[in-house]
Order: sequence, then structure tokens, then C-alpha cells
Amino acid sequence: MTSYAVDDENNTLIRTWATGNGLRAAIVAALPGPAASNQRMHLAAAMSNLSEALWRCYTHPASAAGSLDVNTEGWRRQQTRDGFSTVVAAIQSPNLVDDAGYVTVEYDPVQEYGHRLGRALHEIGDSPLTEAVVADVAAEIRAVEEAELGNLAGRAVQAVVLSRADASPAQVAAADAILDKDPLGGRELFMELEPTAAAVAAAHWLKAAADVTAELSGIPAELVVASADDIEALPYRTPTLVLELFEIMGTPYQIVVDLVSEAMLIAEGLAPPDGSLTYDDSGGDDGDDEDDDELSGDAEDPPVRLTPLDPSRPARDLLEDLLIGIHACRLLYAQYTEDPSGDDDVFSAAVRARAAQNSGRLL
Repeated sequence: MTSYAVDDENNTLIRTWATGNGLRAAIVAALPGPAASNQRMHLAAAMSNLSEALWRCYTHPASAAGSLDVNTEGWRRQQTRDGFSTVVAAIQSPNLVDDAGYVTVEYDPVQEYGHRLGRALHEIGDSPLTEAVVADVAAEIRAVEEAELGNLAGRAVQAVVLSRADASPAQVAAADAILDKDPLGGRELFMELEPTAAAVAAAHWLKAAADVTAELSGIPAELVVASADDIEALPYRTPTLVLELFEIMGTPYQIVVDLVSEAMLIAEGLAPPDGSLTYDDSGGDDGDDEDDDELSGDAEDPPVRLTPLDPSRPARDLLEDLLIGIHACRLLYAQYTEDPSGDDDVFSAAVRARAAQNSGRLL
């Protein structure tokens, strides 16, 4: 989402947004001198809240809710998404407090945040500021729409730091092309692509890497990453879980989207529905000290981990772990290859061939 702030020193309203490699900033508008400090801050907060509501439509698409029947979660999400076309009008003609002290509140969050922003602008009462804010909100809406289409140029690039309960086929294909160049991954996966889609492609390539390593070593594919932990300390649990799930689900899309969606629910304080993925955290140390710090100590009953992913950034966390899993496969492959001097080239060629052989499961 885009965050808005007040630059008191230069008397301007600014916006900042993430890019996957730091933040960008730009001036939205000059602030009128008569505007009080609390009015300025209220305006910035209202714009930030609206942006968050808009981007939630991207991270929580109606298609990911299962049903679009009336009064279901999917139906409500679609109603909110359809409300994009009403936002500008809400800003320009907001619901105001009437003579009796009442104000109409919209049920739809996007529409309501549009009205709240309109009321903040109405309180300041500056036409040039209103025009600039309306233009900026329109640009933010276009950014969300572009991200939904898989085009992460311009302001839509902020999607690279968001976890989405879906994956754009165009973004999955782009991630697959990057991994085809280098099966061990690249910075572009984190800087240019939506992480859920990149993780879908990475899961496909992890399975290919595990399969070729299993054939060479004789170790079952689902145990390859864990076996590499004897060579180098690795956070093997999540990649191992993904490899195990391939035997149940079969498609990287379903595995990744289910894992990410479950973690997103947990982040919101919600329990995953019955029949969802379950995570067994009863195994030994996986070498990921950072993840296990919170579980250390002398407590007889340590906390139960509800998801193998970091709920605050599940898609990027999963992508990182899957690429580590491919690296683990390379480590084990190198121990069994007959030509250690050419480990990477031989490994990459074998993985490419296996990934191409099973490309039908990717999309």
C-alpha cells in the first residue's frame, strides 16, 4: 500500500511506497497554510487508509474466497472491488454530517474510506489540494488494477512486497523464465514479481531439483532437502513440507496458494477452516535459528506453530525457503555427481530438463 505523510518543513503532502528494494517517495500536493496540523494529519491518515483498502482487494481477491453467492465472503469482496468506480465521486461529494449531527456510513470499506477522505478535504476546503488528491487516488486505483493484470510497472510495483491469496499466470510465467535461466534463482524474483506467483514457479523448480537429486542419490525426493542439512545448516522444514504436499495435491499453484492463504488467515487472528493444511512442527532443529528463537527456553509446553511461514510476510518467506530448498538439492547433488568440477552446470541442466518435462503442472 501507499503511505501518505505530512512534510511540515516543506509544507507538502507526500506519498511513499515499497519497491522490493527500498522505498520511493513523491510529492502529492502543497498544503495550504491555513490548514491546521490535525487537519493535515487526518488527511494523510485518510489517504493511507483508503490505499490499504484498495490494495486489500488485490491481496484478497474474490476468486480466492471460494463462493460468490450472495452474502458470502467472496460476494462481499466482489462488491468492494466493484466499488472502485465510486471512489472518486465519494471524495468529491462525501457524506457530510447533517444538521442533527448524523452522518451516513457506507457498509463497503472502499466507499466509506473514500467518503472519509472527502470529509477530510472538505474540512480543509482547498480546491487545488482536492484536485491533486483526487488525481493521486485515481493513479492508485490504476496501480491496483495493473497489478491484478500482472503488470507491476510504476506504482504497481508495490505488489512485490505483498502476499496475495492468488497468483497471476503472467507473473508465474515470468518467474518460470527467470528460474529457467538460473534454477538457483535471482534478485528479479524479489524485485520485479509478485511473491506468491514467484513461489509457485519456485515450488515447481524445487520439485524438479529434488527429483533429479533423488534419482542420483537414491534418497526419496521428499527427504532430499532434509538430508542436505547434514552438509550445511538449512531451514529445511518448509521445503520438505512442500515436497510432501506434491504427493497429495500435485500442483505447485494449489500448494503455494493454500500455504500462503492459511498464513494470511492466521495473521488476521483467524483459524484456518476444517480440512485445511496442517503443519507438523514436531521434528528436530531445521537449522533456521532465527525462526526458532521464539521457541527456545525452558518452558515444558512451547507454543504451537500454526504455520511454517512468517504470517507477516508469508509469500516472500515461502519464496525464500523454496529457493533455499533448491540450493540444498544442489549441495546434495554435488556430493553424488561424477564430475564435481562442473557441479552447477550439470545440476542446472538436469533440473531444466526435468522442469520442462513436467511443465504442464505449472499453469
